[in-house]
Amino acid sequence: MASRADPSGCVPAAPAAIRRAAELLRAGELVIVPTETVYGVAARADSPDALAKLYAAKGRADAKRIALFAAGLESVRAAGAQVDEIAVRLAAAFWPGPLTLVLANGAGGWDGFRVPDHPVALAWLRELAGVVPAVTSANRSGEPPALTAPDAWAALAPHVALALDAGPVAVGAASTVVKIAAGGIEILRPGPVGRADLARAGRCPVRG
Repeated sequence: MASRADPSGCVPAAPAAIRRAAELLRAGELVIVPTETVYGVAARADSPDALAKLYAAKGRADAKRIALFAAGLESVRAAGAQVDEIAVRLAAAFWPGPLTLVLANGAGGWDGFRVPDHPVALAWLRELAGVVPAVTSANRSGEPPALTAPDAWAALAPHVALALDAGPVAVGAASTVVKIAAGGIEILRPGPVGRADLARAGRCPVRG
C-alpha cells in the first residue's frame, strides 16, 4: 500500500480502476470514491473488520453511524429498511442526488441510505454486485471534506488501498440528512436539499 506522501494510490476513474476498487472493497479494504457532493471513503458494511478500519482512518467515534450507499430503492429494501410512502416520494424527487434518508430497520434501529448522483460512484456500485458499502466523507473527523482525490488520499493514506480520481467534485457540500418518522421528515443535517423542497416533495411536515 502506498504511503501517505505517495500519490500513486490515486488513479483515473477508468472502467478497470472502478472494477479494481470494487474488488478491493469486497476484500475488506478501504477505497476512496467520488460523489457529486464530496469525495467519500468506503468500507464493506457487513464486515466488522472493514468498518473498524474505516473508523480508525477517520478518527471517528464508534457511536456515530455511517450511511450506506445504494443503487436504488430496491437495494434499500433488500438491506432491511422500512420504506414508506414519504421515503418513496423523496427518493423519486432527489435520488440519485445529495439526500441521505435515515430509515427504520428490522432490528429496531436506524440506517442512512443515499444514491449518489455521480457516474463513477454508480458504476462502482454496479461492480459491487450487491455488496453494500458504508461511505462517509474522505477526511479526518473534524477536518474539511475533500473535494479532490489527492486531498482525500493525503488525509487518509496509508489506511486506504485506492482512490478513484474523477476530478474536483461538483457540489462541494455534504448531503442533506433527514430522518423519516412519525409521518414526517426531521432534518438531521442541512445540506443542498432545502426545507421547502423536502416539504413539497414529501407532502408532509418537516421538522428540525
